[in-house]
Amino acid sequence: MSLIVQKFGGSSVRDAQRLRNVAGIIAETYLEGNDVIVVLSAQGDTTDDLIAKAQEINPRASKREMDMLLSTGEQISVALCAMALESMGLPCVSLTAWQVGIQSTAVHSDARIKKIDSERIRAELDQHRIVIVTGFQGVDRGGDVTTLGRGGSDTSAVALAAAFRADLCQIYTDVDGVYTTDPRIVPNARKLEEITYDEMLELASQGAQVLHNRSVELAKKFRVNLEVLSSLERKPGTKVKEVTNVEKTNIAGVAKDTSIARIALIGLEHNPGVAFQVFDLLGKHNINVDVIIQSIGREESKDITFTLHRKDLEEAEEVLNAHKAALRFDHIETDAGIGKVSIVGAGLVSNCGVAARMFEALYEAGINIQMINTSEIRVSVLLDEEDVNRAVKAVHDKFFDEA
Repeated sequence: MSLIVQKFGGSSVRDAQRLRNVAGIIAETYLEGNDVIVVLSAQGDTTDDLIAKAQEINPRASKREMDMLLSTGEQISVALCAMALESMGLPCVSLTAWQVGIQSTAVHSDARIKKIDSERIRAELDQHRIVIVTGFQGVDRGGDVTTLGRGGSDTSAVALAAAFRADLCQIYTDVDGVYTTDPRIVPNARKLEEITYDEMLELASQGAQVLHNRSVELAKKFRVNLEVLSSLERKPGTKVKEVTNVEKTNIAGVAKDTSIARIALIGLEHNPGVAFQVFDLLGKHNINVDVIIQSIGREESKDITFTLHRKDLEEAEEVLNAHKAALRFDHIETDAGIGKVSIVGAGLVSNCGVAARMFEALYEAGINIQMINTSEIRVSVLLDEEDVNRAVKAVHDKFFDEA
């Protein structure tokens, strides 16, 4: 007997037909003699619909109340799934995060899981029930509901798999695995049989929407046996693991992110500690930044440019302007019309000229680069948002059509 955690995304449970299909997958796994923990997202566009409802009432609603609202989507999914399994005569129970005891930090809309109490789920598994848990949410130490951010149900599933030392964690989506890029943009994108934790983490962090980046961090840390596969087709998916058997002569994939914005602080004083002041201030307001570039400096001043999530742009600008006197900068420039394209692969560290090939592809496509950022296994460029899809195709063709 194995313990298997199965997570199903919003598109997999969007309507009654899809829910019955999911129930069939769960039932098949359970009837093979396995213990099963299921994690579900909200149905289809439910989260977006709830956000729209909130906008109608209060466009500047507090993050706490937004979490109270958005967490209801997953509760609907788990109850309906339990009903589907009950109709098949299978023992099951649906549980919310507070019933399970998924304890989180108190950062509303972007909480992190701190601990999972095992008692309730263990008791249900001992009764041979299928346990269906709401993804995307937790409870802070004050008893308030929190949410884990977009894609947080992946994190819920991997955290449960780690807490219960599951034999396998399966992430079911509407695609049949991890591709070299988004097949909706590049029809000849290739499905990968396997990919390393590090490569998957970089792809997820740079905008690939197959897995939530924090879920990959957890999987790597606790060596969770992870597989991405389709809920619509019964075929092998992509295995995410520490080491793959594939020769790393090429990149693993191309990712894009069009949810970012750019801020430039112009005319900062060229003194020690200025960067610390800026990013410490943003950190205290729970604003994450990504690509950072500081100019060499001109006379007594310098510029700092960085990217952040587009949803945080307005707040970041307000916070920085409110502390303009203390930070001593001349003015702020912002750009919400940018996007990021990244290549990722363990082969970057041992193969010369990989970045040059990426830049060549963009040059041949007539696409200008605004900023460049690199790591050992990633090269990212910032571009005009209108050029992003064209850039993804050009870069993918350069690496995979010529391979």
